[in-house]
Order: sequence, then structure tokens, then C-alpha cells
Amino acid sequence: MAEKLLCLLIFFCCLHWTQPDNINEDTEDWMQKGQDELAAALKIQHNMGVAKNVILFLADGMGVSTVTAARIYKGQRDGKSGEETLLNFEHFPHAAFAKTYSTDKQVSDSAGTATAFLGGVKANSGTLGVNARVTRQNCTVFPEGSVDTIMDWALAAGKSVGLVTTTHVTHATPAAAYAHTPERDWESDATMGSANDLCKGKVKDIATQLIEDESNTRIKVILGGGRRHFLPNTALVPGTLDQLNVHGRVDGRDLIQVWKDNKDNRGAKATYLWNKQQLDAIDVNKTDYLLGLFNQGHMSFELNRNMTGVITEPSLAEMTTAAIRILSKDDNGFFLLVEGGRIDHAHHGNNAHLALSETVAFDDAVAVAKEMTGDETLMVVTADHSHVLTMAGYPDRGHDIFGIQDSLSQDGAQDLMPYATLSYANGPGPGRVDLTYTDTTSKFHQQSRLVPMNYETHAGEDVGIYATGPMSHLFHGVHEQNYIAHVMAYASCVGPNTQHCHQHRPREPDAETKTKGDGLCESGGLRRATDVVVTLMALLVSFLWWNL
Repeated sequence: MAEKLLCLLIFFCCLHWTQPDNINEDTEDWMQKGQDELAAALKIQHNMGVAKNVILFLADGMGVSTVTAARIYKGQRDGKSGEETLLNFEHFPHAAFAKTYSTDKQVSDSAGTATAFLGGVKANSGTLGVNARVTRQNCTVFPEGSVDTIMDWALAAGKSVGLVTTTHVTHATPAAAYAHTPERDWESDATMGSANDLCKGKVKDIATQLIEDESNTRIKVILGGGRRHFLPNTALVPGTLDQLNVHGRVDGRDLIQVWKDNKDNRGAKATYLWNKQQLDAIDVNKTDYLLGLFNQGHMSFELNRNMTGVITEPSLAEMTTAAIRILSKDDNGFFLLVEGGRIDHAHHGNNAHLALSETVAFDDAVAVAKEMTGDETLMVVTADHSHVLTMAGYPDRGHDIFGIQDSLSQDGAQDLMPYATLSYANGPGPGRVDLTYTDTTSKFHQQSRLVPMNYETHAGEDVGIYATGPMSHLFHGVHEQNYIAHVMAYASCVGPNTQHCHQHRPREPDAETKTKGDGLCESGGLRRATDVVVTLMALLVSFLWWNL
């Protein structure tokens, strides 16, 4: 009997020993983690090579508070406490901050900021692909104030280009790559009601620019939403028999057919599609140009893609995969813009659950791209601006990121009502209400806000830049947002500064920061060694139990 009690004692010791790191972290654990991270940092070498490919991942509205909350959400979704989790792009070896103000606003919109990180110049809010001389809806110095972008520079260098987004493909961020207009909202002729006669005579709507402008006809991949801006309002919605294209074009033009005709006339292998099933079946070898418009408006939130039981829209990761497969066929390399655009939309509605889910889906697309590309690809992850999401209180380690704080705790509110960890400074959500019987973890829950507004606003603090690949070390410290375009161009030898491209630049691959090492003395190796010992001890317990 005594022997069996000893076996039970050993067994429970094993259970205690195998508790998750975040439950029994002691001095030795933290010292080891610190040394592992230091060792990884010391291995990082600058990659001085030429970037054959550049992928810019733009998370619309992903401020620092969103990054932190999203990493916790991701970890808790995977059964961890969350705080120790890293998003995929947080493993990149180089990071910096970008200042997001525009030339006319302390807190900018997505148009002025996109012009900065794609065109290399800061501009006024609400304008796309133009410099600061062009003010919103003012065509006096248009088109003289137009600027070229990283997409133009890549095309001029003979590279392939593409864009992927979960918003309209004519929305602010993607449009800044190819369009020039003093008004971001002029996405189709149906939305140009605010244009005066001068502007109507000078400016084409954004959808028309995308399809008709000569340089834009060479964009090889266009994937996203906003189908209504390309079809007349008398057209039927694909997949339906009687649903008209409400809010569609009023000029009667079918720009999708114009796109097809252009490619046919050039003898190009082109494919248009409008659902996930078509994208899944795409034959890359028979496709040089791809246009996919998967929703009349913006694409569905990630958490809502399967609400009907039939998934008709691809994920951002799936669209990114298709884009890279097609663009990678070009031996000269490519530039690809990938936008997770609906993080911003969820924040505007004070819906943190949707925003964090969109952020993790965006991060999944980053992971896919990293797996598909090598050390000749510069990958940059950043945001255009932040949002007024706050993460407050003193919740315990592992506390549900969507949970509430106990009203009777030491850190309780003066009104004795519980409050959520996440809230907003302004927006359409509820004010100070009793959340005791509210399911704050629901994807439909609107977080509380301070100032009541129809829509939550952007925030003005700096946003992160995360980079890996050739010349990624040029992101360091704090930068003006327009600096991003200059680094991407310099690294890939396109654009205005290419003198260095004739010099020898040896490639030294980045040793990316890892949370788990390969050696026994690194945290991952130590954990694996621990698991082996625990397994052996469990086998010993079993042997002793049946043989004593």
C-alpha cells in the first residue's frame, strides 16, 4: 500500500510540474526567457540584398491597443491565458513607429495616410494620390498635383503588381495605390454628386480609373469587394435572378466587361470571378490577370462569413494566397498590397470582438505570405491610423479580454457597477450601463463609450511598423509615415532613388526573433526536454503501480 501511495505522490508531482508556463512562472522561467530573447536578438543580421518582391500588409485602424488586445484574443482562442501570445508579424526582427498626422489634420483619415505610405508624400485628409496642394473636392490644381506611387514605380521597373482588400477595391487604402482624386468618396459615377462642374470635367470616378487608365490595366491581381461600383444599377447581382445592383453605376457602363475586353484585345489570359468556389478552382497556369469582386459592398466580417452555412466569400488569407501564386510567376518580382480593411469598420461601430477577429484574420494572411515567400521578399506590416479603443482596469492574468471587472473589487468603479476591460472614448455604443447581465463576449456586443457619436473616430497616436526581409532594418525608431514608401522603393530598386542598385549588396538573411529555440538550453528545447522526462516518469509510475 505504501508503495502505491508513493506512486500517486510521484504522479501528482508530475501534474504540478507540467502546469502551463503562465501559471507557475518563477524567477528561473523569466531569466531563461530573457536570455533566449537576447540570444535571438544577437543573431539578427542585416539583410542588405535587393528585395525581388515587396508585400505591404496594411491593417486599417490597427493601433497599439488593437495589437495588444488581438494577441490576447488569439491566445485565449487557442486555450492559453493570452498575454504571452505573439501575432505572426510580431516575430519580425525589425519594428518602428509611424507618425500618422496628415498635412491638414492632427488625426487623419485613411486617404491622406495611404497617400503617404504608398506615394511617399504627406497629403490632405480625404484626398488620394495627390500632394498637399490639392485640397478636398478642390480641382483647381488637379491633375497637376498628382503623385506617383510604389505601384507605379514597380510597374515602371517591369514588375508585376496586385492588390487585395476586404473593403471595396475602390476604397481609400487600395485606391491610393492607383487613383488620383481630390475626393476619396468618388468611387463611382453614382457617388460624385458632390463634385462641381470643374471636377466633373477633370476627374474620373475611382472605379473607372482602375479599369481604364493605361497603367492600371497592367495590375495583374485585383481582389476584394465593391462590385456595385463596376456594374450599372440595372444589372442583376450575380447568383440571383431578381436582385438589382442597388447604388450601382448610373452611366449604364459595365466596367467588368470593359476589363475583360481589354485583356482579350491584348491576348492575355484573364479570369473574372465573384465567389470563393471560383477562386478555389482557379488554374494559376492559365491565369495572368485576375479580377475578383466578392461582394456588392465591403466583404463580410470574418466572424460572419459562415452565417448562412455556405461560405461564398474567401478569407483574406485565401485571397493573399491566390495573389502570390499568380504574381510569383514573374521572374522580375512583384509588389503586392494586402489590406485588412474591416478592422476599422468594426471599431467605428464600437464592436471590439469583430475588430479583434479581423485583426487575427489579417495576421493569418501575413503567416501565409511568409510561408510562401523567401528571403528575397521584403514584408512590411503597418496601419494607417489608430482607434480610440482602450484596455483598462487591473484584470487578472488570463482574464477574458471581453470580460468585465468585478464592481466590488478593490479596483471597482465608484458607482459600484462592473465595467469591461475594453471600451471606447467615443462612438455609438452604450454609455455607462450595468453590464452584470450582459453577454459582453458576444460578437454582437457593442462596447461602452464615453462621448456619444454616430461613429467612433480615429485616434492620433503613432502606429507600429513591423518588417522582415531585405533592408527591413531601415525601419527603426520613429518615422514620418511617408518614409515607408521610400524604404520599400529603395529596397526593391524602384522609384526615385536607385543609384545604389548598381553596387554589390550581399544578402545576409535575418535571424527572426523566436519565442521557441531549437537548442536544449532555449525555452522550446527546455520545454521539450521537460515533456520527455515527464513522459518517462509517467511510464515509471505505471510500471511501479502494476508490479509492486
